[in-house]
Amino acid sequence: MSLLLPPQPSTTLSPITASARTLRLTPFASVTLPRQRTPPSKSTLSLSPSHANAIPPKKVLVPIGFGTEEMEAVILIHVLRRAGADVTVASVEPQLQVEAAGGTKLVADASIFACSEQIFDLIALPGGMPGSARLRDCEVLRKITCRQAEENRLYGAICAAPAVTLLPWGLLKKKKITCHPAFFHNLPTFWAVKSNIQVSRGLTTSRGPGTAYQFALSLVEQLFGESVAREVAELLLMKTDDNNAAKKEFNEVKWSVDHHTPSVLIPIAHGSEGIEVVTVVDILRRAKANVIVASVEKSLEILASQGTKIVADILISNAQESAHDLIILPGGTAGAQRLSKSKILKKLLKEQNSAGRIYGALCSSPAILHKQGLLKDKRATAHPSVLDKLKDEAINGSKVVIDGNLITSEGLATVTDFALAIVSKLFGNGRARSVAEGLVFEYPKD
Repeated sequence: MSLLLPPQPSTTLSPITASARTLRLTPFASVTLPRQRTPPSKSTLSLSPSHANAIPPKKVLVPIGFGTEEMEAVILIHVLRRAGADVTVASVEPQLQVEAAGGTKLVADASIFACSEQIFDLIALPGGMPGSARLRDCEVLRKITCRQAEENRLYGAICAAPAVTLLPWGLLKKKKITCHPAFFHNLPTFWAVKSNIQVSRGLTTSRGPGTAYQFALSLVEQLFGESVAREVAELLLMKTDDNNAAKKEFNEVKWSVDHHTPSVLIPIAHGSEGIEVVTVVDILRRAKANVIVASVEKSLEILASQGTKIVADILISNAQESAHDLIILPGGTAGAQRLSKSKILKKLLKEQNSAGRIYGALCSSPAILHKQGLLKDKRATAHPSVLDKLKDEAINGSKVVIDGNLITSEGLATVTDFALAIVSKLFGNGRARSVAEGLVFEYPKD
């Protein structure tokens, strides 16, 4: 089964299984990480493919409004910037700061009015409600997108946006389309297709947060070509011949939280992997966990990977005031290095382990747990570039590994599996399946 779309007018892909309260999204080209004592290694996860500087940048517009689905927006921005695109995030609201569907606040690069005379190679609309309606009601965005279609340049929409935004604008005529199942009945019957991705003469549509990686990679392929899309897919750990198990569990224990709403602490630092932070926060909040994002830096504002700025809820020093049922470390090479230097976080993790409470890590960050002796007699996984650092504890061939009160993951595109595995352990398999259904994500079979 191919991950990428062949170059033909209309294509259907079969499914591929695969809070920070404030985010600021800035163009990839303008981002500079805080100065580090040592340069990033060649395996650093935030590097764009080598092709990115070899061709002129492609200009992409991602509009957002009140109620935009944050996972879709951030995954789109992350994947397209990783491919080398010059992405502008534009607010359709009077202000740049926009509260997304799950309560996350996004801060756009510019107002949509500043984009009215610009030419874009691609316009990609995230979904969510009432975000899709806010996009629909923006007259400036309507004119920009209609001109995009008239001049035969690429445009796309995901989740509710095809039915709620593009349909009233008359931009679905004689095109095969898909959208989120909750809005599928609004599509023209003859042209509606129940598929994760649908490409039809310049228009690409998709179903929801669970198909956002596929949607973004389809757009990357159309902008940059199949080889670039494959390279980005590999960087994201999306594999077409994926024989990895979704989850392996050892020394199974019940994750007890004494019948209260679970408190989840997510420490972040400059260079943390933004899509991991946003996805874990969004999914756990959908499941009704109390998620707190804590900065280990001197300020709440964090410059995450691919130019995403995240404003944490609290500083890590304030996280000491109460115990947390679960502590999760996001990855990102630079971020993991900075997390490992936090004395307060080291203390919190030690106490978490001593008290028998739950802790976990993604991507590069399981190496932090190993260094602190928190993987002793445990099995774990991590990003392939750091897996050998786990030594005897390393488990290969699984997206997520659970050992008692420890959970780890390869990270990046496997983060949805990771977050849903946590939901299943905390709330039960039924709630995890319900959350996955809302995401339009194929829930892994046990």
